[in-house]
Amino acid sequence: MTNRRTFLKQSAASTGVFYIAKTSWAQKSPGDTMNVAVIGFGGRGKSHISGYKGLKNEGVRIAALCDVDSKVLGKEVDAFDKDKQKVTGYTDLRKLLENKDIDAVSIATPNHWHALASIWAIQAGKDVYVEKPVSHCVWEGRQIVNAARKYSKIVQTGTQSRSSRKGIAEAVKYVQEGNLGKILLSRGLCYKRRASIGKAEGEQPVPESVEYDLWCGPGPKLPLTRKKLHYDWHWTWAYGNGDLGNQGIHQMDIARWFLGEMELSPSVWSVGGRLGYEDDGETANTQIIYHGYEKAPLIFEVRGLAESKEGKNMDKLMQTSQGVKFQPNPGKDGKEGVTGAGVGVIVECEGGTVVVPNYSGAVVFDKDGKEVKKFEGSEDHFKNFINACRSRRVEDLNADILEGHLSSALCHTGNISYRLGAKEAPDAILEKIKGDKLGAESFERMKEHLAKNEVDLSKDKLTIGPVLKMNGKTERFIDHEAANAMLKDKYREPFVVPEIA
Repeated sequence: MTNRRTFLKQSAASTGVFYIAKTSWAQKSPGDTMNVAVIGFGGRGKSHISGYKGLKNEGVRIAALCDVDSKVLGKEVDAFDKDKQKVTGYTDLRKLLENKDIDAVSIATPNHWHALASIWAIQAGKDVYVEKPVSHCVWEGRQIVNAARKYSKIVQTGTQSRSSRKGIAEAVKYVQEGNLGKILLSRGLCYKRRASIGKAEGEQPVPESVEYDLWCGPGPKLPLTRKKLHYDWHWTWAYGNGDLGNQGIHQMDIARWFLGEMELSPSVWSVGGRLGYEDDGETANTQIIYHGYEKAPLIFEVRGLAESKEGKNMDKLMQTSQGVKFQPNPGKDGKEGVTGAGVGVIVECEGGTVVVPNYSGAVVFDKDGKEVKKFEGSEDHFKNFINACRSRRVEDLNADILEGHLSSALCHTGNISYRLGAKEAPDAILEKIKGDKLGAESFERMKEHLAKNEVDLSKDKLTIGPVLKMNGKTERFIDHEAANAMLKDKYREPFVVPEIA
Protein backbone atom coordinates (compact mmCIF):
# COMPACT_ATOMS: atom_id res chain seq x y z
CA MET A 1 0.00 0.00 0.00
CA THR A 2 1.28 3.46 -0.82
CA ASN A 3 2.49 5.36 2.24
CA ARG A 4 2.79 9.13 2.51
CA ARG A 5 6.52 9.30 1.73
CA THR A 6 6.13 7.15 -1.38
CA PHE A 7 3.08 9.13 -2.43
CA LEU A 8 4.99 12.43 -2.28
CA LYS A 9 7.74 11.00 -4.48
CA GLN A 10 5.16 9.69 -6.93
CA SER A 11 3.33 12.99 -7.06
CA ALA A 12 6.51 14.90 -7.83
CA ALA A 13 7.18 12.56 -10.73
CA SER A 14 3.62 12.74 -12.01
CA THR A 15 3.24 16.46 -12.73
CA GLY A 16 2.86 17.72 -16.27
CA VAL A 17 0.98 16.13 -19.13
CA PHE A 18 -0.42 12.70 -18.28
CA TYR A 19 -0.35 10.11 -21.03
CA ILE A 20 0.41 6.41 -21.20
CA ALA A 21 0.81 4.43 -24.41
CA LYS A 22 -2.39 2.47 -24.89
CA THR A 23 -2.75 -1.26 -24.63
CA SER A 24 -5.76 -3.30 -25.72
CA TRP A 25 -7.79 -6.04 -24.12
CA ALA A 26 -8.49 -7.22 -27.65
CA GLN A 27 -4.87 -8.44 -27.79
CA LYS A 28 -5.72 -11.09 -25.22
CA SER A 29 -7.70 -14.26 -25.53
CA PRO A 30 -11.36 -13.97 -24.42
CA GLY A 31 -10.61 -16.83 -22.04
CA ASP A 32 -7.91 -14.90 -20.20
CA THR A 33 -8.46 -13.38 -16.78
CA MET A 34 -9.56 -9.76 -16.95
CA ASN A 35 -7.86 -7.60 -14.33
CA VAL A 36 -10.04 -4.80 -12.97
CA ALA A 37 -9.16 -1.88 -10.68
CA VAL A 38 -11.74 -0.05 -8.57
CA ILE A 39 -11.10 3.66 -7.98
CA GLY A 40 -12.93 5.22 -5.03
CA PHE A 41 -14.92 3.00 -2.68
CA GLY A 42 -15.93 4.97 0.37
CA GLY A 43 -19.54 4.63 -0.78
CA ARG A 44 -20.91 3.36 -4.10
CA GLY A 45 -17.54 1.80 -4.93
CA LYS A 46 -18.21 -0.96 -2.41
CA SER A 47 -20.91 -2.19 -4.78
CA HIS A 48 -18.34 -2.20 -7.57
CA ILE A 49 -16.05 -4.41 -5.51
CA SER A 50 -18.93 -6.74 -4.66
CA GLY A 51 -20.07 -6.80 -8.29
CA TYR A 52 -16.70 -7.84 -9.72
CA LYS A 53 -16.10 -10.35 -6.93
CA GLY A 54 -19.31 -11.99 -8.06
CA LEU A 55 -17.83 -12.43 -11.53
CA LYS A 56 -14.76 -14.39 -10.49
CA ASN A 57 -16.12 -17.46 -12.27
CA GLU A 58 -16.41 -15.31 -15.40
CA GLY A 59 -12.66 -14.76 -15.49
CA VAL A 60 -12.72 -11.42 -13.66
CA ARG A 61 -10.20 -10.52 -10.97
CA ILE A 62 -9.95 -7.37 -8.88
CA ALA A 63 -6.22 -6.72 -9.17
CA ALA A 64 -5.92 -3.19 -7.75
CA LEU A 65 -7.69 -0.69 -5.54
CA CYS A 66 -7.25 3.08 -5.40
CA ASP A 67 -8.53 5.62 -2.88
CA VAL A 68 -7.11 8.94 -1.66
CA ASP A 69 -8.14 8.03 1.90
CA SER A 70 -5.48 5.65 3.23
CA LYS A 71 -7.84 4.53 6.00
CA VAL A 72 -10.48 3.43 3.48
CA LEU A 73 -7.83 1.93 1.20
CA GLY A 74 -6.03 0.01 3.94
CA LYS A 75 -9.23 -1.48 5.32
CA GLU A 76 -10.26 -2.87 1.92
CA VAL A 77 -6.80 -4.16 1.04
CA ASP A 78 -6.69 -5.95 4.39
CA ALA A 79 -10.09 -7.50 3.67
CA PHE A 80 -8.74 -8.93 0.42
CA ASP A 81 -5.66 -10.23 2.23
CA LYS A 82 -7.85 -12.07 4.71
CA ASP A 83 -9.61 -13.71 1.77
CA LYS A 84 -6.18 -14.69 0.44
CA GLN A 85 -6.60 -12.44 -2.60
CA LYS A 86 -3.67 -10.26 -3.58
CA VAL A 87 -4.50 -6.71 -4.64
CA THR A 88 -2.22 -3.71 -5.10
CA GLY A 89 -3.24 -0.53 -3.29
CA TYR A 90 -2.75 2.94 -4.78
CA THR A 91 -3.38 6.42 -3.45
CA ASP A 92 -2.69 8.17 -6.75
CA LEU A 93 -4.70 6.89 -9.71
CA ARG A 94 -1.95 8.05 -12.08
CA LYS A 95 0.36 5.39 -10.70
CA LEU A 96 -2.37 2.78 -10.99
CA LEU A 97 -2.90 3.64 -14.66
CA GLU A 98 0.79 2.97 -15.36
CA ASN A 99 0.16 -0.67 -14.46
CA LYS A 100 -0.07 -2.39 -17.86
CA ASP A 101 -1.61 -5.50 -16.27
CA ILE A 102 -4.83 -3.60 -15.53
CA ASP A 103 -7.38 -4.11 -18.32
CA ALA A 104 -10.28 -2.02 -17.01
CA VAL A 105 -11.01 0.50 -14.27
CA SER A 106 -14.26 1.05 -12.41
CA ILE A 107 -14.68 4.63 -11.17
CA ALA A 108 -16.80 5.61 -8.16
CA THR A 109 -15.04 8.80 -7.08
CA PRO A 110 -16.83 12.08 -6.30
CA ASN A 111 -18.43 13.62 -9.40
CA HIS A 112 -15.75 16.20 -10.12
CA TRP A 113 -13.22 13.39 -10.77
CA HIS A 114 -15.38 11.26 -13.10
CA ALA A 115 -14.40 12.80 -16.44
CA LEU A 116 -10.67 13.24 -15.87
CA ALA A 117 -10.26 9.77 -14.35
CA SER A 118 -12.17 8.27 -17.29
CA ILE A 119 -10.17 10.09 -19.96
CA TRP A 120 -6.82 9.35 -18.33
CA ALA A 121 -7.81 5.68 -18.09
CA ILE A 122 -8.90 5.59 -21.75
CA GLN A 123 -5.62 7.19 -22.80
CA ALA A 124 -3.80 4.57 -20.75
CA GLY A 125 -5.48 1.81 -22.74
CA LYS A 126 -8.09 0.79 -20.19
CA ASP A 127 -11.79 0.15 -20.64
CA VAL A 128 -13.92 2.11 -18.19
CA TYR A 129 -17.02 1.73 -16.04
CA VAL A 130 -17.83 5.19 -14.62
CA GLU A 131 -20.52 6.03 -12.11
CA LYS A 132 -23.31 8.49 -12.72
CA PRO A 133 -23.32 11.34 -13.38
CA VAL A 134 -20.47 10.66 -15.79
CA SER A 135 -19.45 14.31 -15.61
CA HIS A 136 -19.52 17.36 -13.38
CA CYS A 137 -20.37 19.67 -16.29
CA VAL A 138 -21.72 19.33 -19.83
CA TRP A 139 -18.46 19.89 -21.75
CA GLU A 140 -16.41 17.23 -20.02
CA GLY A 141 -19.09 14.59 -20.59
CA ARG A 142 -18.76 15.09 -24.33
CA GLN A 143 -14.97 14.85 -23.92
CA ILE A 144 -15.31 11.34 -22.47
CA VAL A 145 -17.44 10.31 -25.45
CA ASN A 146 -14.82 11.72 -27.83
CA ALA A 147 -11.99 9.90 -26.05
CA ALA A 148 -13.88 6.60 -25.98
CA ARG A 149 -14.46 6.76 -29.72
CA LYS A 150 -10.93 7.96 -30.57
CA TYR A 151 -9.24 5.13 -28.69
CA SER A 152 -11.93 2.50 -29.42
CA LYS A 153 -12.55 1.84 -25.74
CA ILE A 154 -15.56 0.31 -24.03
CA VAL A 155 -17.07 2.82 -21.57
CA GLN A 156 -20.11 1.89 -19.51
CA THR A 157 -22.24 4.35 -17.51
CA GLY A 158 -23.38 3.34 -14.03
CA THR A 159 -27.10 3.74 -14.78
CA GLN A 160 -28.02 0.14 -14.02
CA SER A 161 -31.67 0.54 -15.05
CA ARG A 162 -30.39 0.26 -18.61
CA SER A 163 -29.71 -3.41 -17.86
CA SER A 164 -33.40 -3.99 -17.13
CA ARG A 165 -33.71 -5.59 -20.56
CA LYS A 166 -36.89 -7.61 -19.92
CA GLY A 167 -38.34 -4.90 -17.74
CA ILE A 168 -37.84 -1.22 -18.51
CA ALA A 169 -36.30 -1.74 -21.95
CA GLU A 170 -39.35 -3.76 -23.07
CA ALA A 171 -41.67 -1.07 -21.68
CA VAL A 172 -39.77 1.58 -23.63
CA LYS A 173 -40.12 -0.50 -26.79
CA TYR A 174 -43.83 -1.01 -26.11
CA VAL A 175 -44.41 2.74 -25.85
CA GLN A 176 -42.20 3.67 -28.80
CA GLU A 177 -44.04 1.18 -31.01
CA GLY A 178 -47.16 3.30 -30.45
CA ASN A 179 -49.18 0.93 -28.27
CA LEU A 180 -50.33 3.81 -26.07
CA GLY A 181 -50.46 6.48 -28.73
CA LYS A 182 -48.53 9.72 -28.55
CA ILE A 183 -46.43 10.49 -25.46
CA LEU A 184 -47.80 13.57 -23.69
CA LEU A 185 -45.31 13.84 -20.83
CA SER A 186 -42.32 11.98 -19.44
CA ARG A 187 -41.93 12.79 -15.74
CA GLY A 188 -38.94 11.85 -13.58
CA LEU A 189 -39.28 11.85 -9.79
CA CYS A 190 -36.67 12.01 -7.07
CA TYR A 191 -38.67 12.18 -3.86
CA LYS A 192 -35.91 11.08 -1.51
CA ARG A 193 -35.52 12.40 2.02
CA ARG A 194 -32.33 14.34 2.62
CA ALA A 195 -31.69 15.64 6.10
CA SER A 196 -29.74 18.78 6.87
CA ILE A 197 -25.96 18.29 6.79
CA GLY A 198 -25.63 20.79 9.62
CA LYS A 199 -23.56 23.93 10.09
CA ALA A 200 -19.79 23.58 10.42
CA GLU A 201 -19.20 27.02 11.97
CA GLY A 202 -16.01 27.74 10.08
CA GLU A 203 -13.16 25.79 8.54
CA GLN A 204 -12.92 22.14 9.51
CA PRO A 205 -9.86 19.87 9.65
CA VAL A 206 -9.41 17.47 6.75
CA PRO A 207 -9.05 13.87 7.98
CA GLU A 208 -5.35 13.03 8.37
CA SER A 209 -5.81 9.88 6.29
CA VAL A 210 -6.89 11.89 3.22
CA GLU A 211 -4.53 13.28 0.57
CA TYR A 212 -6.60 16.42 0.16
CA ASP A 213 -4.83 17.78 -2.92
CA LEU A 214 -5.66 14.54 -4.72
CA TRP A 215 -9.19 14.54 -3.33
CA CYS A 216 -9.79 18.01 -4.82
CA GLY A 217 -8.05 17.03 -8.05
CA PRO A 218 -9.54 18.97 -11.00
CA GLY A 219 -11.85 20.88 -8.65
CA PRO A 220 -10.91 23.95 -6.63
CA LYS A 221 -8.80 23.35 -3.54
CA LEU A 222 -11.06 25.04 -1.01
CA PRO A 223 -11.03 25.01 2.79
CA LEU A 224 -13.33 22.33 4.20
CA THR A 225 -16.32 24.29 5.52
CA ARG A 226 -18.79 21.47 6.11
CA LYS A 227 -18.76 18.93 8.91
CA LYS A 228 -17.94 15.91 6.74
CA LEU A 229 -15.62 15.63 3.75
CA HIS A 230 -17.13 12.40 2.44
CA TYR A 231 -20.57 12.15 0.82
CA ASP A 232 -21.75 15.63 1.82
CA TRP A 233 -19.81 16.98 -1.18
CA HIS A 234 -22.95 16.06 -3.17
CA TRP A 235 -24.64 19.23 -1.90
CA THR A 236 -21.84 21.67 -2.91
CA TRP A 237 -21.46 23.02 -6.44
CA ALA A 238 -17.67 22.70 -6.56
CA TYR A 239 -17.75 18.90 -6.35
CA GLY A 240 -21.35 17.69 -6.61
CA ASN A 241 -24.56 18.30 -8.54
CA GLY A 242 -27.25 18.01 -5.87
CA ASP A 243 -29.75 15.18 -5.71
CA LEU A 244 -30.69 15.94 -9.30
CA GLY A 245 -27.26 14.63 -10.33
CA ASN A 246 -26.98 12.05 -7.55
CA GLN A 247 -30.12 9.91 -7.34
CA GLY A 248 -32.04 11.86 -9.97
CA ILE A 249 -29.73 11.04 -12.87
CA HIS A 250 -31.12 7.47 -12.86
CA GLN A 251 -34.68 8.66 -13.34
CA MET A 252 -33.66 11.43 -15.76
CA ASP A 253 -32.06 8.75 -17.91
CA ILE A 254 -35.19 6.57 -17.91
CA ALA A 255 -37.44 9.54 -18.71
CA ARG A 256 -35.25 10.48 -21.70
CA TRP A 257 -35.05 6.82 -22.74
CA PHE A 258 -38.85 6.68 -23.21
CA LEU A 259 -38.78 9.85 -25.31
CA GLY A 260 -36.00 8.45 -27.49
CA GLU A 261 -34.24 11.80 -27.53
CA MET A 262 -30.52 11.74 -28.43
CA GLU A 263 -29.78 15.45 -28.06
CA LEU A 264 -30.05 17.94 -25.22
CA SER A 265 -33.42 19.65 -24.94
CA PRO A 266 -33.96 22.77 -27.08
CA SER A 267 -35.10 24.69 -23.99
CA VAL A 268 -34.83 24.31 -20.23
CA TRP A 269 -35.84 26.19 -17.11
CA SER A 270 -35.78 25.40 -13.42
CA VAL A 271 -37.34 26.60 -10.19
CA GLY A 272 -36.52 25.55 -6.63
CA GLY A 273 -34.56 26.20 -3.48
CA ARG A 274 -32.87 24.76 -0.44
CA LEU A 275 -35.69 25.01 2.05
CA GLY A 276 -36.97 23.57 5.32
CA TYR A 277 -33.66 23.89 7.18
CA GLU A 278 -30.43 25.88 7.16
CA ASP A 279 -27.14 24.09 6.63
CA ASP A 280 -23.88 24.24 4.67
CA GLY A 281 -25.40 22.71 1.54
CA GLU A 282 -25.71 24.84 -1.59
CA THR A 283 -27.74 22.74 -4.01
CA ALA A 284 -31.54 22.69 -4.21
CA ASN A 285 -33.43 20.15 -2.10
CA THR A 286 -36.72 21.07 -3.79
CA GLN A 287 -36.65 21.62 -7.55
CA ILE A 288 -38.50 21.38 -10.85
CA ILE A 289 -36.67 21.12 -14.17
CA TYR A 290 -38.63 21.58 -17.39
CA HIS A 291 -37.01 20.28 -20.58
CA GLY A 292 -38.96 21.51 -23.59
CA TYR A 293 -38.53 18.69 -26.09
CA GLU A 294 -40.70 19.08 -29.19
CA LYS A 295 -42.15 15.55 -28.98
CA ALA A 296 -43.22 15.96 -25.35
CA PRO A 297 -41.83 17.73 -22.31
CA LEU A 298 -39.59 15.99 -19.82
CA ILE A 299 -40.37 17.32 -16.34
CA PHE A 300 -38.21 16.39 -13.40
CA GLU A 301 -39.13 16.90 -9.75
CA VAL A 302 -36.79 16.77 -6.75
CA ARG A 303 -38.10 16.67 -3.18
CA GLY A 304 -35.80 16.20 -0.22
CA LEU A 305 -38.38 16.95 2.48
CA ALA A 306 -40.92 14.47 3.84
CA GLU A 307 -44.65 14.60 3.12
CA SER A 308 -45.12 17.09 5.96
CA LYS A 309 -43.26 18.79 8.80
CA GLU A 310 -44.01 15.94 11.20
CA GLY A 311 -44.23 13.20 8.60
CA LYS A 312 -41.75 10.44 7.90
CA ASN A 313 -42.98 9.15 4.54
CA MET A 314 -42.22 10.67 1.16
CA ASP A 315 -44.79 11.91 -1.32
CA LYS A 316 -45.76 9.78 -4.32
CA LEU A 317 -47.48 10.24 -7.61
CA MET A 318 -49.98 7.43 -8.13
CA GLN A 319 -51.81 5.80 -11.01
CA THR A 320 -55.43 5.42 -9.96
CA SER A 321 -58.68 4.64 -11.78
CA GLN A 322 -59.13 8.41 -12.07
CA GLY A 323 -55.73 8.91 -13.72
CA VAL A 324 -52.39 10.06 -12.34
CA LYS A 325 -52.98 11.59 -8.93
CA PHE A 326 -50.88 13.04 -6.16
CA GLN A 327 -51.38 10.93 -3.03
CA PRO A 328 -49.14 11.50 0.01
CA ASN A 329 -50.43 8.34 1.71
CA PRO A 330 -51.36 5.91 -1.06
CA GLY A 331 -53.77 3.10 -0.41
CA LYS A 332 -56.44 1.25 -2.38
CA ASP A 333 -58.61 3.27 -4.73
CA GLY A 334 -61.56 0.92 -4.38
CA LYS A 335 -61.03 -1.14 -7.51
CA GLU A 336 -57.71 -2.09 -9.02
CA GLY A 337 -55.48 -0.66 -6.33
CA VAL A 338 -52.79 1.90 -7.07
CA THR A 339 -49.25 1.84 -8.37
CA GLY A 340 -47.04 4.87 -7.99
CA ALA A 341 -43.56 6.26 -7.83
CA GLY A 342 -41.60 8.43 -5.45
CA VAL A 343 -38.20 7.66 -6.94
CA GLY A 344 -39.25 6.64 -10.43
CA VAL A 345 -40.74 7.71 -13.75
CA ILE A 346 -44.30 8.19 -14.98
CA VAL A 347 -44.92 8.44 -18.72
CA GLU A 348 -48.34 9.79 -19.68
CA CYS A 349 -49.61 8.93 -23.16
CA GLU A 350 -52.81 9.46 -25.15
CA GLY A 351 -53.96 5.90 -24.49
CA GLY A 352 -52.63 5.25 -21.01
CA THR A 353 -49.75 5.53 -18.60
CA VAL A 354 -46.54 3.70 -17.79
CA VAL A 355 -45.25 3.74 -14.22
CA VAL A 356 -41.61 2.83 -13.55
CA PRO A 357 -41.46 2.48 -9.75
CA ASN A 358 -37.98 0.94 -9.45
CA TYR A 359 -34.82 -0.02 -11.35
CA SER A 360 -36.08 -3.22 -12.94
CA GLY A 361 -39.71 -3.05 -13.98
CA ALA A 362 -42.64 -1.08 -15.38
CA VAL A 363 -46.43 -1.29 -15.24
CA VAL A 364 -48.77 -0.21 -18.06
CA PHE A 365 -52.26 1.17 -17.41
CA ASP A 366 -55.03 2.05 -19.84
CA LYS A 367 -56.92 5.36 -19.77
CA ASP A 368 -59.28 3.99 -17.10
CA GLY A 369 -56.40 3.16 -14.78
CA LYS A 370 -56.68 -0.60 -15.35
CA GLU A 371 -53.41 -2.52 -15.35
CA VAL A 372 -52.95 -4.07 -18.79
CA LYS A 373 -49.32 -5.15 -18.85
CA LYS A 374 -46.32 -5.59 -16.59
CA PHE A 375 -42.66 -5.83 -17.50
CA GLU A 376 -40.07 -7.20 -15.10
CA GLY A 377 -36.49 -8.37 -15.22
CA SER A 378 -32.94 -7.13 -14.98
CA GLU A 379 -29.44 -8.28 -15.88
CA ASP A 380 -26.10 -7.76 -14.13
CA HIS A 381 -24.83 -4.34 -15.21
CA PHE A 382 -21.22 -5.14 -14.31
CA LYS A 383 -21.37 -8.40 -16.25
CA ASN A 384 -22.73 -6.54 -19.27
CA PHE A 385 -19.68 -4.27 -19.10
CA ILE A 386 -17.29 -7.21 -18.90
CA ASN A 387 -19.00 -8.99 -21.79
CA ALA A 388 -18.68 -5.88 -23.96
CA CYS A 389 -15.00 -5.56 -23.01
CA ARG A 390 -14.48 -9.08 -24.32
CA SER A 391 -16.52 -8.64 -27.51
CA ARG A 392 -15.07 -5.14 -28.23
CA ARG A 393 -18.52 -4.10 -29.46
CA VAL A 394 -19.84 -0.78 -28.15
CA GLU A 395 -23.33 -1.84 -29.21
CA ASP A 396 -23.18 -4.69 -26.68
CA LEU A 397 -23.20 -2.15 -23.84
CA ASN A 398 -26.52 -1.51 -22.14
CA ALA A 399 -25.41 1.99 -21.07
CA ASP A 400 -22.82 3.35 -23.47
CA ILE A 401 -21.06 6.56 -22.41
CA LEU A 402 -23.05 8.61 -24.93
CA GLU A 403 -26.28 7.73 -23.13
CA GLY A 404 -24.65 8.64 -19.82
CA HIS A 405 -23.37 11.94 -21.16
CA LEU A 406 -26.75 13.06 -22.49
CA SER A 407 -28.70 12.19 -19.34
CA SER A 408 -26.04 13.70 -17.07
CA ALA A 409 -26.05 16.86 -19.18
CA LEU A 410 -29.83 17.23 -18.80
CA CYS A 411 -29.20 17.46 -15.05
CA HIS A 412 -26.42 20.00 -15.58
CA THR A 413 -28.43 22.29 -17.87
CA GLY A 414 -31.31 22.27 -15.38
CA ASN A 415 -28.92 23.26 -12.62
CA ILE A 416 -27.43 26.01 -14.80
CA SER A 417 -30.84 27.62 -15.20
CA TYR A 418 -31.41 27.36 -11.45
CA ARG A 419 -28.03 28.86 -10.56
CA LEU A 420 -28.60 31.79 -12.91
CA GLY A 421 -32.00 32.49 -11.36
CA ALA A 422 -33.37 35.05 -8.93
CA LYS A 423 -35.66 34.77 -5.92
CA GLU A 424 -39.27 35.60 -6.68
CA ALA A 425 -42.67 35.48 -5.00
CA PRO A 426 -44.86 32.48 -5.95
CA ASP A 427 -47.31 34.56 -7.98
CA ALA A 428 -44.49 36.12 -10.01
CA ILE A 429 -43.04 32.66 -10.69
CA LEU A 430 -46.41 31.29 -11.80
CA GLU A 431 -46.84 34.22 -14.15
CA LYS A 432 -43.50 33.41 -15.80
CA ILE A 433 -44.17 29.69 -16.29
CA LYS A 434 -47.91 29.68 -16.99
CA GLY A 435 -47.27 29.10 -20.69
CA ASP A 436 -45.97 25.61 -19.83
CA LYS A 437 -49.20 24.17 -18.44
CA LEU A 438 -47.73 20.92 -17.14
CA GLY A 439 -44.82 22.77 -15.56
CA ALA A 440 -47.23 25.16 -13.85
CA GLU A 441 -49.21 22.18 -12.49
CA SER A 442 -45.98 20.74 -11.05
CA PHE A 443 -45.23 24.09 -9.45
CA GLU A 444 -48.63 24.25 -7.76
CA ARG A 445 -47.99 20.83 -6.21
CA MET A 446 -44.55 21.99 -5.11
CA LYS A 447 -46.14 24.91 -3.26
CA GLU A 448 -48.58 22.59 -1.51
CA HIS A 449 -45.75 20.26 -0.51
CA LEU A 450 -43.69 23.11 0.95
CA ALA A 451 -46.71 24.51 2.82
CA LYS A 452 -47.16 21.13 4.53
CA ASN A 453 -43.53 21.41 5.59
CA GLU A 454 -44.31 24.87 7.05
CA VAL A 455 -42.12 26.69 4.54
CA ASP A 456 -43.30 30.30 4.18
CA LEU A 457 -42.60 31.24 0.58
CA SER A 458 -43.23 34.90 1.30
CA LYS A 459 -40.04 34.81 3.39
CA ASP A 460 -38.08 31.82 2.09
CA LYS A 461 -38.57 32.56 -1.58
CA LEU A 462 -37.98 30.13 -4.40
CA THR A 463 -35.46 30.80 -7.16
CA ILE A 464 -36.73 30.87 -10.75
CA GLY A 465 -34.14 30.48 -13.50
CA PRO A 466 -34.25 31.84 -17.04
CA VAL A 467 -35.56 29.84 -19.99
CA LEU A 468 -32.37 28.77 -21.76
CA LYS A 469 -32.39 27.88 -25.47
CA MET A 470 -29.96 25.16 -26.56
CA ASN A 471 -28.40 24.15 -29.87
CA GLY A 472 -28.47 20.38 -29.49
CA LYS A 473 -25.86 19.85 -32.21
CA THR A 474 -23.19 22.06 -30.65
CA GLU A 475 -24.35 21.61 -27.04
CA ARG A 476 -24.12 25.36 -26.55
CA PHE A 477 -26.80 27.76 -25.33
CA ILE A 478 -28.13 30.31 -27.80
CA ASP A 479 -27.37 33.97 -27.03
CA HIS A 480 -26.57 33.45 -23.34
CA GLU A 481 -22.92 34.00 -22.45
CA ALA A 482 -23.39 33.48 -18.72
CA ALA A 483 -25.00 30.08 -19.27
CA ASN A 484 -22.34 29.02 -21.77
CA ALA A 485 -19.64 29.93 -19.27
CA MET A 486 -21.12 27.31 -16.93
CA LEU A 487 -20.94 24.47 -19.45
CA LYS A 488 -17.27 23.92 -18.62
CA ASP A 489 -15.43 23.85 -15.29
CA LYS A 490 -12.15 25.60 -14.52
CA TYR A 491 -9.45 23.08 -13.68
CA ARG A 492 -6.37 23.04 -11.43
CA GLU A 493 -2.99 22.04 -12.82
CA PRO A 494 -2.04 19.28 -13.32
CA PHE A 495 -5.60 17.91 -13.05
CA VAL A 496 -6.88 19.37 -16.33
CA VAL A 497 -9.48 17.67 -18.53
CA PRO A 498 -7.78 17.78 -21.95
CA GLU A 499 -9.20 19.86 -24.80
CA ILE A 500 -8.21 17.13 -27.24
CA ALA A 501 -8.33 13.69 -25.63
